[in-house]
Amino acid sequence: MYKQEKINPYSNEGEKHEQVEAMFDNIAPTYDTLNHTLSMGTDKGWRRKAIDRLGEHHPHTILDIATGTGDFAILAAQRLGPTPASPKGEELPTDMRQDVSILGADLSEGMMDEGRKKVKVLGLDNIIRFQKEDCLHLSFENDRFDAVTVAYGVRNFQDLETGLSEMLRVLKPGGHLLILELATPPHFPMKQLFWLYSHVWMPLVGRLVSKDKQAYKYLPATMEAFPQGEVMEKILYKVGYTKVEWKRFTFGICTMYLAEK
Repeated sequence: MYKQEKINPYSNEGEKHEQVEAMFDNIAPTYDTLNHTLSMGTDKGWRRKAIDRLGEHHPHTILDIATGTGDFAILAAQRLGPTPASPKGEELPTDMRQDVSILGADLSEGMMDEGRKKVKVLGLDNIIRFQKEDCLHLSFENDRFDAVTVAYGVRNFQDLETGLSEMLRVLKPGGHLLILELATPPHFPMKQLFWLYSHVWMPLVGRLVSKDKQAYKYLPATMEAFPQGEVMEKILYKVGYTKVEWKRFTFGICTMYLAEK
């Protein structure tokens, strides 16, 4: 059992996945505002770099696990889809454009409802749809998707290896898993500065805006406990993935993992 699997949002009693679902339902209305404010917009650049790396493999069918309010699915549609739909001024990799179909999956209907609103406004509802799923028991047949993506969600899995195995199962042979996850910077002084940010600033702002004082204590706690870098690479190989690569962004605050089935 990995450390982050033992951390629950609210109490030590009850199933983790039920508490995670309740937590994200609670913070769904303010999640986007808080997320982009707390990251100072840096998360958008991390997503863009990760999607462009995945785009080199030209996936047509994408499953976005722990999709939340759909930010990663939306950016994937904008950058990989058949027509430009990106915010004004953003350069798009036109050589990667193709027909794509993206399914956003999450435990929290509250989060996905926010995502459905955004997708409709952006006119991407012909590319992106949402469906409630438990990542440990996906309802899809084997070898279904060209790519599976998870942005800032794997640390919430109740059982990391089972979740990774389920995503491997639904990937087509030769398909790719793309993970983005927050991490603790490994070196001074960013490590110390990030500790202050995650233990003081994040809980304070999260409590004031979301009114859920536990959620923004839980999130940095799981971030620190989650296996990082070489350790996560070994876990991916253990589960059955191949050609695992990983890269740190912004002094190690975020890490991208790409692996093949």
